[in-house]
Amino acid sequence: MSYQHVLTEKSEGIGLITINREEVRNAIAPLTYSEIIQAMQDFETDAEVGVIIITGAGEKSFAAGSDIRQIKDRTLLDGLAAPPQRNLAKIEDIEKPIIAAINGFALGGGCELSMACDIRIASDRAKLGQPEVNLGFIPGAGGTQRLINLVGLGKAKELILTGDIINAHEAERIGLVNKVVPHDELMAAAGEMAQKILSKGPLAIRLAKVVMNARIKGGQEAAMLVERFAQSCLMTTEDKIEGTSAFLEKRKPEFKGR
Repeated sequence: MSYQHVLTEKSEGIGLITINREEVRNAIAPLTYSEIIQAMQDFETDAEVGVIIITGAGEKSFAAGSDIRQIKDRTLLDGLAAPPQRNLAKIEDIEKPIIAAINGFALGGGCELSMACDIRIASDRAKLGQPEVNLGFIPGAGGTQRLINLVGLGKAKELILTGDIINAHEAERIGLVNKVVPHDELMAAAGEMAQKILSKGPLAIRLAKVVMNARIKGGQEAAMLVERFAQSCLMTTEDKIEGTSAFLEKRKPEFKGR
């Protein structure tokens, strides 16, 4: 499929999405959201892809927020419709693991996009933040909630209420990103993480993500019930037989996703 705002490719089980709007620091317009979601949904149904990586074009920006020119014209009804919030909910619900390779600025909507992913690996040049209050509004794509989930209420309030932008190492310290690597090693590190995930049982990986997301959406009690049913389903799979047999036979498992 041909896209205007993103580039896609797949290799060795990884589906790569690159936000390709370098001239505007990879700002996220409505079409950008639509194309990211479509690309992720295509990879989700592609049997050759087990992990998705998303990054930004160029050397300076992962995604420097939403397109401010378009936000300036939004109305009360636009705010109530909340398309960015709905878009990131769709991304969060993709069952295959998503790694954000944060190659530069991840601000506003760009930071929110990274938080809707499962794992965040940042270049040592990256900067992250939710500076929306500087423009008279708040993070509106789920950022007020996902930031709390990742860094805790106190730190989330500090970052959102001050609009501060932090460097990658501070983001790692507070739990906003999982790992910081030298800039030139970013994509290799993201690929290495993806390959580690790909070596595991694919059904187990997908259901583990579903169960953990259930905690966010429905709380611990509901998630424990989802966990019980997910584990029960996995007990019936060929992959479970292969994984346990390989362990007992001291060999590498050959998972089939069945």
